[in-house]
Amino acid sequence: MTTAPEASRTAATSQAIGFLLLDNFTLISLASAIEPLRMANQLAGRELYSWYTISLDGEAVKASDGLCVTPDVGTQTALTLDTVIVCGGVGPQRAVKREHLSWLQAQARLSRRLAAVCTGSWALAKAGLLDGYETSTHWECLAAMQEAFPKVALSTRLFSIDRDRATSSGGTAPMDMMLTLIGRDHGRELAAGISEMFIYDRVRNEQDLQRVPLKHVLGTTQPKLLEIVALMESNLEEPITLDELANYVDVSRRQLERLFQKNLHCSPSRYYLKLRLTRARQLLKQTPMSIIEVASACGFVSTPHFSKCYREYFGIPPRDERLDKSSVEMLPVTLGKEPAALLQSASYEQRPLEPLSAAMGALAQAQGEPTYASVRLKS
Repeated sequence: MTTAPEASRTAATSQAIGFLLLDNFTLISLASAIEPLRMANQLAGRELYSWYTISLDGEAVKASDGLCVTPDVGTQTALTLDTVIVCGGVGPQRAVKREHLSWLQAQARLSRRLAAVCTGSWALAKAGLLDGYETSTHWECLAAMQEAFPKVALSTRLFSIDRDRATSSGGTAPMDMMLTLIGRDHGRELAAGISEMFIYDRVRNEQDLQRVPLKHVLGTTQPKLLEIVALMESNLEEPITLDELANYVDVSRRQLERLFQKNLHCSPSRYYLKLRLTRARQLLKQTPMSIIEVASACGFVSTPHFSKCYREYFGIPPRDERLDKSSVEMLPVTLGKEPAALLQSASYEQRPLEPLSAAMGALAQAQGEPTYASVRLKS
């Protein structure tokens, strides 16, 4: 076992943080977590934090955008760490190995603070290190984690800090979590200074939720509509009838219809169906539940009816969501042509071979992932 060079730091004031990189981690989450540490040192004029990037074998790890990061050390290297942060991204179920779990459990036995960004919380939960802890993860991973880890207290908050655990969702949310932790360690003034340097207008706190809540779309002028949607979201397995929803918020059925048509441009039944089908897609792509189980969990009384609704909304039947696309060879793509047709095309054969763009590779891989096309854009 080798030992990494010791950084010159004062134990009382400097903290060492290890970033464990999982395959297909999201680079923006890693950067959002590391950059506040760099700026904290810069503004303080001394080393408040040191950090190492870590992989199982010390070899380069590819991010979800195709870029590779060469870590500082492998897990076999002995490091004196105060905090370990797991950096996840696309497909954490496949990225987490048994060796990851063993190493994380060893870190827990050393009483180190454990944290995660994006979907890195999957690794901590799989290692049994989040049982009974409030936990945040990327919203697309929530359904899978709820099914796989019932002892974990999952939250829709941007980030959660619970005792010696800190977990955040993805994107820029890790920056909010790190600024909060830095503020606790060294005061709000330093955290505010870092925020100012990054032109970060507002540091979000633990009460902020993921995605854009409907109330931010509608404002505060439609409290009854917000209440109805909240009821829908809380009752996907056993849907509430529209008459019951209207009664709960003291409006007529006609008023209920008008509220949805005016503000959400669809009927309340259509909106409710969309919520249930979106949940079904997460369960199909992120859990081993059968189609029958998924249909039941999302309030469909029969599998044929579920399949019909699913196909109409997503354009494919539920069973096709589980086709393994990882074995499909990635080929250069030209609009309007299939890869096989391209290989037979004279114009394609005459073109000089070019390396596949990292962006194209990332997109091709994403098409087989649970995160692909989860957010439907208006045409």
